[in-house]
Amino acid sequence: MKQLNYKGYTGSIEYSREDNLFFGKVIGIRSLISYEGKTGEELEKDFQEAVNSYLEDCVDNKREPEKPFKGSFNVRISPKLHYKAALLAQEEQMSLNSFVEESIRDKVAKNHNSNH
Repeated sequence: MKQLNYKGYTGSIEYSREDNLFFGKVIGIRSLISYEGKTGEELEKDFQEAVNSYLEDCVDNKREPEKPFKGSFNVRISPKLHYKAALLAQEEQMSLNSFVEESIRDKVAKNHNSNH
């Protein structure tokens, strides 16, 4: 297992040799939700408790919880690469968004296939 998943939230798993402790944070949102544990079981339990606490805090403060990986993000690239990508997208008669999405999908699939 490389990540933890609970209620639509994904958490990282890291290890501190100095502290002899597993730790992590929820990824894909701006709020900091962190957790820790001496064992994998403790880490997963603290992760779930941290997510539950975050969601309860949102309700208590009448705030909408952040949704991870909502499908929209900003990408900063060089103007030269932007230009080349826009031209390729136009040549392939697709929007720049579709071109970027397809490029990412291809790279992820290639990486996924090489890891299995």
